[in-house]
Amino acid sequence: MGVANLSRVGLVALAVASLQVASGYSLQTGMAHTVTSARARARAAVPSACATQDPDIPAEPTLGEWINNMPFAMSKSLARQTLLSSTKEPEPLPPIWDWFWDTMPFLRAGKPGEPLGLGDVARTFKVNIEQIFGSIPAPDKAPLAAADVEGLDFKALFLGMKTYFDKYGSVFKMCFGPKSFMVVTDPVVARHILRDNEKGYDKGALALVLEDIMGKGLIPADPETWAKRRRAIAPGFHKLYLQRMVQEFGHANANLIPQLVDAARAGTRLDMEERYGSLALDVIGKAVFNYDFGSVDEESPVVKAAIRTLGEVEHRALTPLPYWKAPGANELIPRLREFNEDMDLLNSVLYKLIDQCLDSRDPMELEALKSKDYEQVKDPSMLRFLVDLRGEEVDNTQMRDDLITLLIAGHETTAAVLTWATYALISHPEALKRVQDEIDEKVGDRTPTMDDIKEMNEVQCVIAETLRMWPAPPLLIRCAVEADCWPEGGTGIEGGAQLARANDLFLSLYNMGRSPQLWSDPDVFDPTRWERPFTNPEVKGWKGYDPKMRSKGLWVANLEIASDHALVPFGAGPR
Repeated sequence: MGVANLSRVGLVALAVASLQVASGYSLQTGMAHTVTSARARARAAVPSACATQDPDIPAEPTLGEWINNMPFAMSKSLARQTLLSSTKEPEPLPPIWDWFWDTMPFLRAGKPGEPLGLGDVARTFKVNIEQIFGSIPAPDKAPLAAADVEGLDFKALFLGMKTYFDKYGSVFKMCFGPKSFMVVTDPVVARHILRDNEKGYDKGALALVLEDIMGKGLIPADPETWAKRRRAIAPGFHKLYLQRMVQEFGHANANLIPQLVDAARAGTRLDMEERYGSLALDVIGKAVFNYDFGSVDEESPVVKAAIRTLGEVEHRALTPLPYWKAPGANELIPRLREFNEDMDLLNSVLYKLIDQCLDSRDPMELEALKSKDYEQVKDPSMLRFLVDLRGEEVDNTQMRDDLITLLIAGHETTAAVLTWATYALISHPEALKRVQDEIDEKVGDRTPTMDDIKEMNEVQCVIAETLRMWPAPPLLIRCAVEADCWPEGGTGIEGGAQLARANDLFLSLYNMGRSPQLWSDPDVFDPTRWERPFTNPEVKGWKGYDPKMRSKGLWVANLEIASDHALVPFGAGPR
């Protein structure tokens, strides 16, 4: 069981603990007065279309738009040019065009097996320019998404992609200024990228964005580092550790439940996303570092720094040019100064914890570590396991990269899913009643165990349905390191889309969860769907969803297998 599986176990465990009836108080009557976060309610109200089906040609972006939101301005400008070009006869590109690309050595594409270079990236720009300005069909055969981006929330990019999915289908190309992304909403293509041809792709822009934050942590790591760190970390998620962590999840939640009950009785509104985020950070602190953030009771500076750092990650992911690498930028730009201060704080805490563990290191063989009495161990954290594992090279920097990855990447996704699950259950009292009855029957008021969780089918159905409708994360980012031909699947592109080297792409998990090709009534929250098979022969090569293919016990952990990659909220294949 690997890193992602701790998230899976923790998510279900926290859901169980959060939904438990405290002191006999009814969650259904209490939580009806405790609303989800403003952000969650706003998202729920957002229509699926962020641009009209037949948009008017947008105006040129204003100077203020260029200054305040460069990705928006560049995309608006490109959308304008794309739509304008469709209203008139294409003009031939100048004769020097092909000569320029064929002659300049720095613009030549790399050969198979060579690292991606400037020429490979530039060639993707060349294809876009020819398609937009010269109406030359692109070799990738994917439709170019063209719509006015006015009103599109660039902090909720996946909602805009849903608009384009409804119009262009399950594979299309989306341009953001100088960048373009192929957007995939097809399980057969997703399986090809994530599993069948996983060596043909790397994490592309994601690794660049996360480099200054997570270093070579598990998410942005290159394949060699990833394989090495996975071998070191995966054994730490053994049975006894997970059993102890489930207890820790329950104990952490004990501080939150009274707050929910008091707020419900008083009719006080709570920001549940913030509350669940604090809970997740407390859990991560204990499970990974043996550090008590205490953020459910009072937000700590470390927690605030982690949240702001995550915001910086989102900002950089949507910024075409890495201005933060420019000389002097970190000293001159206020947001970068704040970011560096946050990183200094996080690093100081993490390195202090690592040094404390190293000072008390007690090297042991793997089997001895796995057989310790975790019920009595004072420090059951993952950090302690990694430090004490005999034969494992202890590198402070690499360990810091691994730990900060778990800290920053783990809390918001957990909080988002728990928030949406709460919202969905309040909106569907019949599903809430089934979950309550199951928890009352199997757990009552005590802290749940790992065995309890494996037997909670109703809870797992709710978590699975929440992950289908509101996956966390909603997008996966990849980049083709070699030319590739995708399977046709349900894309309608005969022979499959063709990818050149350096093509960036989004796997839209949100779109897949809302696709009528893959789910009946996809916009309806229905946890019972996970008990029924579903297939669609129009999606060539897709096996459909089969509940008989679910793993035993904690079946929500590996739904990419049972759904044949129609649901991959935790990723799939090598991360």
